[in-house]
Amino acid sequence: MNDDWRLRIDLHDDGLAQQLSELLGGEELEHDLEKSFHDRVVVSVDGAEVFCYTGTRSQAESAEQLVHALADQHGWKLEIELTHWHPTAEQWEDPDAPLPEGEAQAARERDERVAQERAESAEQGYPEFEVRVQCATRAEAGELSDKLEREGIPNLHRWSYLLIGATDEDSAQALAARLRGEVPAGSLVAVEANQRAIYDLRRTSPFAVLGGLAG
Repeated sequence: MNDDWRLRIDLHDDGLAQQLSELLGGEELEHDLEKSFHDRVVVSVDGAEVFCYTGTRSQAESAEQLVHALADQHGWKLEIELTHWHPTAEQWEDPDAPLPEGEAQAARERDERVAQERAESAEQGYPEFEVRVQCATRAEAGELSDKLEREGIPNLHRWSYLLIGATDEDSAQALAARLRGEVPAGSLVAVEANQRAIYDLRRTSPFAVLGGLAG
């Protein structure tokens, strides 16, 4: 299942959201879902909102019909939004919005995403992404940390780990690709969403020089 389609169901009440989630996972409705869909629908709850993730638009629309039927049965008032995952913009968008045509449009949308991530990093005061390096020993991590500091790349060294912040995913991926060719054998390099708490240990922002790495 691709999980490319999403229903956001706002019931304006945490209790009702939980109740809907339980109903959608119930044996009777699960049977109905299996008859309607080739793949299962994944359901999650966040406060007063319920999210249904599907692999196709027809699955999402079938789930929407079922939710409306349950709402009518129980007298619930709700709002439903159907969205589709945009692979270039990397965000949920209107299902009828066209996908990028050609490399030029895809590049423009990628640039827009990078600009948005950098703006969010600046507004938040901490990086959206981080590169995590795990070395085999503390000594190797320390040597790599010193090397990066000499290059003007701030990093956080903890035992055999290094964390380097990046304002956007492209910059993080570019730095990770470079480091994979430089780190000692046996080291692991990964790009992750920022764990903000670790940066509270520093007084200065560790990502300011990384914003332009990806061009």
